[in-house]
Formats: sequence, C-alpha cells, structure tokens
Amino acid sequence: MTARRSLIRRSALVASTAAAAMVLAACGGSGHDMGSMDSSSSPSTTAPASTPPSAGAHNAADVDFAKQMIPHHRQAVAMADLAATRAVSTDVKALATKIKGAQDPEIRTMSSWLTSWGEPVPQEMQGMDMSSGMPGMMSMDDMDKLKKSSGAAFDSMFLQMMVKHHEGAVEMANTEKAKGQYGPTKELASAVVTAQTSEITQMNALLGKN
Repeated sequence: MTARRSLIRRSALVASTAAAAMVLAACGGSGHDMGSMDSSSSPSTTAPASTPPSAGAHNAADVDFAKQMIPHHRQAVAMADLAATRAVSTDVKALATKIKGAQDPEIRTMSSWLTSWGEPVPQEMQGMDMSSGMPGMMSMDDMDKLKKSSGAAFDSMFLQMMVKHHEGAVEMANTEKAKGQYGPTKELASAVVTAQTSEITQMNALLGKN
C-alpha cells in the first residue's frame, strides 16, 4: 500500500513538472513571436523598391529627341565618312573626323537611354529616305549627289549640306532643352547646341560666308 502511494506521488510530481515546463515554453515562444511580428510589421524595416535613375524622370520630349537625333547623327556620320576619300581640303577632312568622333558616342548614349526606358532604338534604314519630319536631314538624292562628287566640288557640297544638317540638329536640341525632363538628355542637347553652332561658324568661314 505504501509503495503504491509513493508511485502515485511520483507520477503526480512528474506530470506537474511537465505541465510547468509546457507553460514556460509557451510563454517564451509567444514573446518571441510577438517580437517578430512587431519587427516585421514595422514600416522602418521594409525598404521601398528603388527605381533605376535611367528609367526615371523622363518624358515624351526626351524620347522623341533620342529617336530623332539617332538617325540624324547617323546621317552626319555617313556624310563624314565620305570626306575621308572624296574631300581635298585638309580643313574639311579634319572637320569630318571631328564630327564623327563626337556623334558616334552620342548615338551609343542615346541608344542606351531608349533601351533603359523600354523604348525601341531606331534601326539603321539604309537606302530609305529619312528626310521627312526631321529638320536638316538630307534626302536620298542629296546623299547620292554627295557620293558622286569629289575634290573641291565635294568640299563645297559637303560644307553646305552639313551647315543645313547642323542647323536642324540645333533646332531639335533647343526643343529638347525647352520641353525635355531627363537631365542627361537636356545636357546632351546643350552640348549639341554649343558644338554644332561653333562648327556652323567654322563651315561658313570655309565657304567664305563670314
């Protein structure tokens, strides 16, 4: 009888100890979960999704400028390439080299902007007349005449065409400066105005107009 009572007491003690342990564990777990909830629900611990700068503040004027200036620059580079074998004036050749050196990198820069904005980069449309809609662009007939000329005749035709081409680029760049939003695009437009206005003055001097 005594042994049976001792066994009952031991069993009760074990059950009591286990119950106490469960209560403590539950309390400890609850406190940890609440802490986790407080931390995860706090606004200060959730970082907002960042927007890449290049995909940010731009508008339709920025997109139009890049889409139009890319083919405009490509034509200027094509004209400059002709000067290497057709021009006779060292001044014309040097100017053509300068134009290509400036506008090739600008084409790449504007193409990267369009890509970052989710816009298509204009394809190279060789053999197609791209003169409509863009100021200063040469027609296919103009380009054919330039390709068929050489020597002093080429120099004169190149300078006259490039003056017109540059004037168109300056007009487009001034529109971007007035209506654009994306900072780097407006900076490039300002650089175009400065550089090509200076080159217009230089070309007019070579034509004897100054």
